Amino acid sequence: MPPKPVLALARVLPDAVEARAARDYNARPAPVDHPPLGGDALVAQAAGADGLLVAPGNAVTAAVIAALPDTVRVIATFSVGFDHIDLAAARARGIVVTNTPDVLTDATADIAMLCLLGAARRAAEGEALMRAGAWTGWAPTQMMGTQVTGKRLGIIGMGRIGRAVAKRARAFDMALHYHDRAPLPPEQAQGAVHHETIEDLLPHSDFLSLHCPATPETTGLMNAERLALLPRGAILVNTARGPVVDDAALIAALKSGHLAATGLDVFTGEPNAHPDYKALPNTFLLPHLGSATVETREAMGFRALDNLDAVLLRNEAPRDKVA
Repeated sequence: MPPKPVLALARVLPDAVEARAARDYNARPAPVDHPPLGGDALVAQAAGADGLLVAPGNAVTAAVIAALPDTVRVIATFSVGFDHIDLAAARARGIVVTNTPDVLTDATADIAMLCLLGAARRAAEGEALMRAGAWTGWAPTQMMGTQVTGKRLGIIGMGRIGRAVAKRARAFDMALHYHDRAPLPPEQAQGAVHHETIEDLLPHSDFLSLHCPATPETTGLMNAERLALLPRGAILVNTARGPVVDDAALIAALKSGHLAATGLDVFTGEPNAHPDYKALPNTFLLPHLGSATVETREAMGFRALDNLDAVLLRNEAPRDKVA
């Protein structure tokens, strides 16, 4: 019987995922999880490996890929996004790259609604008040927030997660508007109004939820000019990627009162979010919890292993190839 392929893990993964990796591969666990392996340490982890399983935080740069041993045939990322991997460099070396779509849709949509509700109803301020023992009792004007039911929700990016957010928002009787490259078929749109441009969408968005990938084209997508097109008192939610938002512009809009609040689960430069977000009272902030349920994280790991199995155990094309 041939020896098992060598699989190098670059992050500590859920127990069930690591157990399956150890069963089917000569698995090399990550020596540390924080800080995530990168640079020479990531290359050293991949020494002699046939496959490499990475996750956000592992910067798989062109330099890293150039230094990987010739044995590496596939890089599987434990994520939908793959902006932490230089795909062009991987293609140039003939290394397959895969991701884990589909399995985190519902968990991320749930977090988007949590951010929307948390920002609208000043949940972070209320929780802090309770923990500090500073609540003096109910009052007619205490901590009044923004009504969600019946408001207009704009969605940028009407893919799987955007549509799942729309499904949840319908339960709040929200009027749905969206921008995507093309209108959805009627059975998917279910009455949501398509806007050809982001600029057309924004004035119709009492709430705006971002669900677009991080690309050079979407970096700084929500800048000062676009934020100014939102109605005064609007609320922005970002569970996509931090760089989609211009931090300085969003912070200025929050300070000026043009935006009532924001709910953020992702940040530029994670884990080092812009410090002004923490200083503002009208921010609801989460530490990138979008996919953080036991069920979802295990499913992500299994999907990554499915792709590795295809390449390394069956010599087949993987289901979720991105390069």
